[in-house]
Amino acid sequence: MSTPDRRVLVLAHTGREAAVLAAEELVHLLVDAGMKPIVRSSDSEGLTDKTLELLHPAGSADPLDEIELVIVLGGDGTILRSAELVRGHQAPLLGVNLGHVGFLAESERDDLAYTVQRVAARDYEVEERMTLDVTVHVDGERIADLWALNEASVEKANRERMIEVVIEVDGRPVTEFGCDGVVMATPTGSTAYAFSAGGPIVWPEVEALLLAPLSAHALFARPMVVAPTSVPAVELVPDAPGRAMLWCDGRRSLDLPPGARVEVRRSAIPVRLARLARPPFTDRLVAKFGLPVHGWRGRALRGPEAPVSGWGAVAHSDSSRGQAEGPEYPSNTVSNGGSGKNPGTTGPHVSPPVRKLP
Repeated sequence: MSTPDRRVLVLAHTGREAAVLAAEELVHLLVDAGMKPIVRSSDSEGLTDKTLELLHPAGSADPLDEIELVIVLGGDGTILRSAELVRGHQAPLLGVNLGHVGFLAESERDDLAYTVQRVAARDYEVEERMTLDVTVHVDGERIADLWALNEASVEKANRERMIEVVIEVDGRPVTEFGCDGVVMATPTGSTAYAFSAGGPIVWPEVEALLLAPLSAHALFARPMVVAPTSVPAVELVPDAPGRAMLWCDGRRSLDLPPGARVEVRRSAIPVRLARLARPPFTDRLVAKFGLPVHGWRGRALRGPEAPVSGWGAVAHSDSSRGQAEGPEYPSNTVSNGGSGKNPGTTGPHVSPPVRKLP
């Protein structure tokens, strides 16, 4: 019985030389691993003739129907563009970071060969991230449907004029204020625009929706975290000056007329991300932002082998294989699961008794 073709779509920001060089290398690595790389015609600019000869032609009207995996070369912006392209299909995205922070990316440029090795061995997991369905109503009429992975933001269209909005959750008004805008985000988006707006960082495993005002002129204008089943809404005050726009992930936009109402709710269609390892999100946060953790005392409690910061935990494949050869992934945790116990003891760490004041 013949082995079915394993097709991998390669998406890259080919306007950048670094992305073109990475795409060239990735195509050759995939072919050497026995896989069929596909590159869209719009992304093939800059590739050499030798590389173009290695590409596998799409076999159907919609090539995404036959794709096992999409490898994205770029930063979070390129991954957001790719998520738009594959929405509604089952192929997961695996991001290779060529940008700066790269929260959505799974590996780095220097680990490209190792990434292909893991993909060829089918040694990866698929994680689903919540997305938003975004609807716009004017005078009770539904005029637009959009979606977002990170956030939907209602923002002022003119620099010199703020907008007046009413915030609503689950059909009940919360408050009204003038502002530069309001960000409604997913946990994934909590490290993006909502983070810049002063919103909380929410771990991806938490199911919740966020609202974060932008430069609000009000005493009560705090970020809010609501249930994943809630329906937050932002209404533009009809007779207030100032024009507004709706942006979804900074990519899809819509002019909002006075009195427009923007609702967001959890979408039934998630974005699927391929993961080579599952280090704690805490470690990803520390590594991506370069947070100082040198004063961390957990190492003293857990033993001398616990890493303090940086790249400390080796990536693992599935439990039957043990450790996989490859680059190390960031970790500030150790094998005892962060229980607070000393690895050399059997009981919990006991603090010295507190002396009561007379």
